[in-house]
Amino acid sequence: MLGVARDASADDIKRAFRRLARELHPDVSDAPDAEHRFREVVEAYEVLSNSERRELYDRFGHAGLRSGGFQPSSFDLGSLSDLFSAFFGDDLFGMGGRMGRSRGGDIAASVEIDLTEVATGTKREVPFGVAVPCDRCNGNGAEPDTPVTTCQTCGGNGRVRQVSRSVFGEFVRAGTCPTCGGAGRLIEQPCEQCSGAGRVIEERTLDVEIPAGIHDGQRIRLSGEGHAGAAGARAGDVYVDVHVRPDDRFVREGNDVYTTVDLTITQAALGATLSVPTLEGETELTFAPGTQPGELVLLRGRGLPVLQGFGRGNQRVLVNVTVPRRLTEEQRRLLEEFERLASEETYEPSEGFFDKLKSAFR
Repeated sequence: MLGVARDASADDIKRAFRRLARELHPDVSDAPDAEHRFREVVEAYEVLSNSERRELYDRFGHAGLRSGGFQPSSFDLGSLSDLFSAFFGDDLFGMGGRMGRSRGGDIAASVEIDLTEVATGTKREVPFGVAVPCDRCNGNGAEPDTPVTTCQTCGGNGRVRQVSRSVFGEFVRAGTCPTCGGAGRLIEQPCEQCSGAGRVIEERTLDVEIPAGIHDGQRIRLSGEGHAGAAGARAGDVYVDVHVRPDDRFVREGNDVYTTVDLTITQAALGATLSVPTLEGETELTFAPGTQPGELVLLRGRGLPVLQGFGRGNQRVLVNVTVPRRLTEEQRRLLEEFERLASEETYEPSEGFFDKLKSAFR
């Protein structure tokens, strides 16, 4: 989709996305499939710009993304510069001060949660500074009871056009009105509280519901909770990036989790019951006599929930058999006696041993 090599760097991916987005956005391109292709390019960028999703896609393709709960972000194609502000925090097209009322800017925030909270879902308070309508002037930027007039230079459009002729034909140049700065109106006496901006910065805290099964780096959109728009236009959105802290006990792959358990050579040979960690807490697990290193014990339904779906993944417990590094003389004698009494049947390999080892490291 982006036209980059498989080993492309993050900067290469971002540059390719910016180039294609400029060409394909429906506000710019007249191609009938521009919107569809643009959405595909945005989805490709969302996948490849996130290290966890990129690794998942490289290994398993789209099937891995679906099993990992990835959902492309929804966005409003009606506002080109606002969309790119959500991705990059800047205005790629230089469309600041566009005609009409400007939608409010978007806000980026982030939260950190534990893997155990991914299993149940959680709620977090997210603090951020947001521009809200000034209560003194009601957002119009003028001191109360003072006049606001329409800009005569642009006729209230906020933009002016200049037409010039040359041997190649007519050239039309459009730009922000120099008189009103794109507002389309003139304020004789700016509001004392907001200095004519119509908005003031306010510290706000939102309770964000984080759904169970969310993946590291996924984004939650809170529509209409961003900066207030100019002259009463719609507020922007808040995008909350969710980061999942690493857990030393588990390795996540999609909706499945992996953990290890250490057995001594005697526990592996004679069998044992040990406590192993799960996302819900410790659980007792019985290992049969003759348990081999590399064996996988499957705990069905003990993994992570499917994001915005049904069911849960599984937990796989990888058996590691520890070998003693230091022996007393008596221990050495007993092991040597055991080895003398052992036969071929004692070490008979279990069927599929190497397949189990391979599956543990896929």
